[in-house]
Amino acid sequence: MHRLCRKKPRRKKPRRKNKRSIVELTRAQRALLKSLYTRHGRKKSARCVCEGLRAVGELFAARPDLVEFTVCTGECAGKLQIPGDCFIVSPETFSELAGTVNAQGILCVARIPEEPAPDTPCRDRFILALDRIGDPGNFGTICRTARAAGLTELWFTRGSVDPYGDKAVRAALGAQFSMKLRSFIDLETLRRSAAAIGFGPVYLTDPHQGESCFAAAGLYERTVVVIGCESTGVGDLDGAPRVMIPMPGKFESLNAAQAATIFLFEYVRRQESAERTT
Repeated sequence: MHRLCRKKPRRKKPRRKNKRSIVELTRAQRALLKSLYTRHGRKKSARCVCEGLRAVGELFAARPDLVEFTVCTGECAGKLQIPGDCFIVSPETFSELAGTVNAQGILCVARIPEEPAPDTPCRDRFILALDRIGDPGNFGTICRTARAAGLTELWFTRGSVDPYGDKAVRAALGAQFSMKLRSFIDLETLRRSAAAIGFGPVYLTDPHQGESCFAAAGLYERTVVVIGCESTGVGDLDGAPRVMIPMPGKFESLNAAQAATIFLFEYVRRQESAERTT
């Protein structure tokens, strides 16, 4: 009789989703991370912090080349495909490193994207510009909304918040990393730069005067639409036409992010209407 030998089935090794360096953060890395919660630290190192699952996920998808290293808890380690080095820390250690009270368990240090050269063409139908938007929540929300409306660029003037500050990045859910951001000293400089690449006129939004944004015929045809902060409004710009959001309730003004959303999705409405008629 022949003896039947049963072979033991081979156990499949679990596939590792991410290649990680599971080591402690160095003192220098901790110091760098802490400094990036300040504007001076970001400017000095040309790096920023991106925190939260959705914001980090957007960064990983759009610009994985910018990622220097990631810090996360063991619970979050398998939720995203993490590029480069990942440092696994305890929830207590993560709370010490994070910039939020209710941290989501993942953050990364990334290089700040280089700003496009002044003569770089813009492929959007119109340019949305922000004038001295100092609130990171408003700036980030507008950035996120512009991305959702299909824009690839966002322009802003000096006096606006740092778009790569941790609060602005969280508010935008990382949309900054999938758009091109351009900064300018003032509105006049912005207008000249826009004209140099074929955009004009520059429309200034106003809560009380100007043509209705729902009626202005050429509002989104190679133009610039400027949103100002709620407290002081848009700065002066000689000869620039004004455009407004009709408010039958006669209220003083809208929040900057709310106003930007109306202008952006009026643009989307017109685009879809034009596509239906062609």
